[in-house]
Amino acid sequence: MLKKILLSLLICLMSASGGFAADPLIAEIQSTYEKMKTFTGSFTQELKHRETGSTERRTGTLIFKKPLSVRWETVSPFPELLVINSNEVWDYLPDEELAYRHNRNVVHGSKSIIQVVTGQSRLDKDFDVEREADQNGLAVLRLYPKEPSTQLVEALLIVDPATKLLRSAETVDFYGNINRITFSRLTPNAPAPAESFTFTPPKGVTIEDRRKDSK
Repeated sequence: MLKKILLSLLICLMSASGGFAADPLIAEIQSTYEKMKTFTGSFTQELKHRETGSTERRTGTLIFKKPLSVRWETVSPFPELLVINSNEVWDYLPDEELAYRHNRNVVHGSKSIIQVVTGQSRLDKDFDVEREADQNGLAVLRLYPKEPSTQLVEALLIVDPATKLLRSAETVDFYGNINRITFSRLTPNAPAPAESFTFTPPKGVTIEDRRKDSK
């Protein structure tokens, strides 16, 4: 589940540098995210499993601060906390009294996505991007990774052309499973205190240290 959260998170935090000069709107979207230092918001995540036809639905909140500090907190139906900082990644499952500790480089396992959201790469470098017809007044971008993986073969970004902010993002894996994130109450350059990106396991929580596995 960590990989699903990371992949959806990183594609949603779209931040790129340069490119797409032929499309003024896309250039404006990129400029908005380049200038943004932090943002906060709420999310609804839907995981649609192709084989079973079932759908998992989750809701929660997130805090993001450049270059890549993240607090992604699922509150329903079951609590889960993902914290990414400059040193490590924590994935905490309160109901199971269990916390996984990873090296930060587990994030870089998301391949080209992480390059995009940190501004280290351009969308047009790692993806073939198609601007599709607007939907209900919202801009639609379809992304095809130039080096597809089992986790990502296609992505769809829905952007508000008025605010240049991401409304939703959808990723499709090799097996046809769909991971969709819809944002609400996005607030650019909102306060993002340092303590938001730290985690101290509560007393009694079992810690599975996977830092050696992710070196």
